[in-house]
Amino acid sequence: MSAAGVLARTVLGVGAVGAGTLAYASLYEVDAYVLRRVEVPILPAGARPIRVLQIADLHLTPGNHQRVAWVSRLAGLEPDLVIDTGDNLSHPDAVPVVTRALGRLLDRPGVFVWGSNDYYAPTFKNPLTYLTRPSRMGREHPSELPWRDLGAAFERSGWVDLTHRRLTLEINGTRLGFRGVDDAHLGRDEYARVAGAVDHATEGDVVLGVTHAPYRTVIDAMTYDGCDLVIAGHTHGGQVCVPFYGALVTNCDLDARRVKGLSTNRAGDRTSFLHVSAGLGTSPYAPFRLACRPEATLLTLVPRA
Repeated sequence: MSAAGVLARTVLGVGAVGAGTLAYASLYEVDAYVLRRVEVPILPAGARPIRVLQIADLHLTPGNHQRVAWVSRLAGLEPDLVIDTGDNLSHPDAVPVVTRALGRLLDRPGVFVWGSNDYYAPTFKNPLTYLTRPSRMGREHPSELPWRDLGAAFERSGWVDLTHRRLTLEINGTRLGFRGVDDAHLGRDEYARVAGAVDHATEGDVVLGVTHAPYRTVIDAMTYDGCDLVIAGHTHGGQVCVPFYGALVTNCDLDARRVKGLSTNRAGDRTSFLHVSAGLGTSPYAPFRLACRPEATLLTLVPRA
């Protein structure tokens, strides 16, 4: 075979692999939902386990029928608590879609914070810029989404908005404290409003920090103050990962090694657990995932060793 023929076959082969990978990422894996199960040893000795379901990055539109159906079945887990870390919306008509997806989970105790794609509709971005820097929104925001309507629906169900708020709930005999902030990806975080050394006597036996985007300014401050566990979403787990290697980016200043799952975070002389969910959805302008299945996580809080 001539050199030109070899080159042509090589180009065709590479193109076929690329097309197959794109088809897998956009037609299969983007809807290949999985429930992760993780134990976090932060409760006092002798405490009963607490099952916490984290919902992150739904990014729902009226056409996301498979995602809605899968999420609605999570109510069968009957968690003790639901934590929603934001980016629920991707369309102005998606509020009833979100409430339909969550379904009976809204009858469980729940807390939530907001993400950038609760406040503002997603827009098309050059995918190459995602690989070089976080996709922060500028001063000129696109159209606002009906996040206030979604918040009202959540609060009517009994869920609590943790935006710049402290809260204590008693669950299974343990007092859980919470500190929440607004979205750091938009620069709306004001952790100083809830900051201060954790006082377990007044805040709770265990204190959780909740944020949408795990920027270091937020998670380090929560760790430094003594939060036992910090919970976030936003990263999509890298969304497009290299098989057997992992994520290339996090869309924030968190290192790629901790882009998803349970890890630890150190600030000063303190260490906390950090859980980052890879989330359930994607931007409608980038509807694909590769080597990073969409997920919800059941975090079981258990006594310390």
